[in-house]
Amino acid sequence: MRVTFELSDRDLRHFRRITALARGDGRGRDEQEIKNRAAELLAKLDDAEASDFVHERLLELQTMIRMLEDSEWKLSGADRAQVVDALAYFAEPEDLIPDHIPGLGFLDDAIMVELVVRELRHEIQAYNDFCICRRDEEKRRARAGGPEDDVSREEWLSARRQQ
Repeated sequence: MRVTFELSDRDLRHFRRITALARGDGRGRDEQEIKNRAAELLAKLDDAEASDFVHERLLELQTMIRMLEDSEWKLSGADRAQVVDALAYFAEPEDLIPDHIPGLGFLDDAIMVELVVRELRHEIQAYNDFCICRRDEEKRRARAGGPEDDVSREEWLSARRQQ
């Protein structure tokens, strides 16, 4: 069975308003707590029978968590705050649709992830590109027998600018 729906501009405004409220509430929370709650949501997803739509979107939470934890990416300042704020919705124990409702419980979470990913698409794409570059550089160094140093964000950005 396939179910599709469209979100109107009014619907999007509603979800963005909820996101803004969650971000305001999240400002009182510790970053680690926000990351832990997002990871807990992902763990629940593994046990649930979620649709591909929901599953694909919620996996984007992993990328955002990795962005915050990656010591080589060194996300800081306003960029870091933006990702933490984006994850704040998922730190809320109660959301629009309770997660335990079969088939629908994660739908609101998936919609929120979709909005957040669109908002952070440039930063997420840059991080994904960085991870690919780092992996390729590690492979090149391994083949050459050179040092296994990680590629820093600064090195990657410099190489990217030269390209």
